[in-house]
Amino acid sequence: MVESVAANLDFLGPVFFHGEVIQQDATEQIHRKLSHIIVSTDPPYYDNIGYAALSDYFYIWMRRAVGALYHELFSTVLTPKSNELIAEPARHNSMKEASKFFEAGLFSFFDNVRKVTTLDYPLTVFYAFRQSEINTANEIYSTGWEVFLNGLIQADYQITATWPLRTEQSGGLRLVGRNALASSIVVSARPRNEEANITTRRDFLNILKREFPPALRALKQGNIAPVDLAQASIGPGMAIFSRYDKILEADGSAMSVRSALALINQVLDEYLTEQEGEYDGDTRWALAWFEQQGFDEGPFGEAETLSKAKNTAVDALVKAGILVSKAGKVRLLRREELLDDWDPTKDKRLTVWEVTQQLIRVLVDKGSEEAAADLLKKVGGLGETGRDLAYRLYTICDRKKWAQEALAYNSLVVAWPELVKLAGRQRPGAQTQEELFDRG
Repeated sequence: MVESVAANLDFLGPVFFHGEVIQQDATEQIHRKLSHIIVSTDPPYYDNIGYAALSDYFYIWMRRAVGALYHELFSTVLTPKSNELIAEPARHNSMKEASKFFEAGLFSFFDNVRKVTTLDYPLTVFYAFRQSEINTANEIYSTGWEVFLNGLIQADYQITATWPLRTEQSGGLRLVGRNALASSIVVSARPRNEEANITTRRDFLNILKREFPPALRALKQGNIAPVDLAQASIGPGMAIFSRYDKILEADGSAMSVRSALALINQVLDEYLTEQEGEYDGDTRWALAWFEQQGFDEGPFGEAETLSKAKNTAVDALVKAGILVSKAGKVRLLRREELLDDWDPTKDKRLTVWEVTQQLIRVLVDKGSEEAAADLLKKVGGLGETGRDLAYRLYTICDRKKWAQEALAYNSLVVAWPELVKLAGRQRPGAQTQEELFDRG
């Protein structure tokens, strides 16, 4: 940790200004010394982390060691907790009341910030909250994002830009065996124009379908990891939502942030599904079967019916080397069952499905970037299509809670820039996802 901090201080170079630190409650009126300021912040993540409770672990020992030197800082037996801006139901009798407290606090903060910040620069907020829930209408949304965005929009801010930055360290104890986020999403916001229009749900959805796909393509071109895609895509969608003063539902009520998030997820699903048109029939069959069965066995009759819909046949899928069929049952071949000496240049029935699975087999299961890069050279343009398939497969695994399988598809996309470089196919000026402190 010391080496890491020292390296970043060294990167900053000589510093010729005097800094001042002021501690205060961010939900109260901002200190009179602070006006025409630039604000960049990383707010609490709803109910994700109990910061004050965690800090007690260190506080009690620091108080013993240096409490006599810093009376003001260590004047209490434990850290103060009652005003901590997190959604902690134990402090507010219920989750509903805890949520109200958190949302009111966020609104107060954003409202205070809007009164003192300079209009020359936007407010930037780092957010990395992945929790998602499914409501009775089978719509997916994130409570943390919903409450955060509510506070921002109610304070009359408009989201003007978002971009993902790779800020999370790999290999931490919290990440072991988990599909944890690799990025924070930076939300850039400015006070909303006082002449902002009112529109309808239908118009909002039409604009979303027109403007959202190009933003998603840009994210994928920047090699955003699949684990981050759903969170990163909230930004471009909410940028459209927040440009309006109000969006009217069919019954005349104002659209909620939750409804907007559900529509954004819906359009994201449609975008990923539409890409299936680029795949061969065998891959389309494998994708549909995987969504139903994973790598488990299923009835031959169902497989045959599905194959007709995808313009292929079970026998052809067996010949393609992606399926095993016996005793009235079929299943997709697992990666460890695929051919070790597979050569795509000699494969008479080459599929995008096999390209993706073989790349993962060599990269993840065998742990060789060089071998995966050699394979990428051989498959040519099908490699990019295989990478796109990894995004779709990750989404399916994430919904089905198949964490280990999801990790494999995420790993392929994360390693992609390095594979392309090793394969000698790096395009001049190609985009890659930035890190928070990018040393070039």
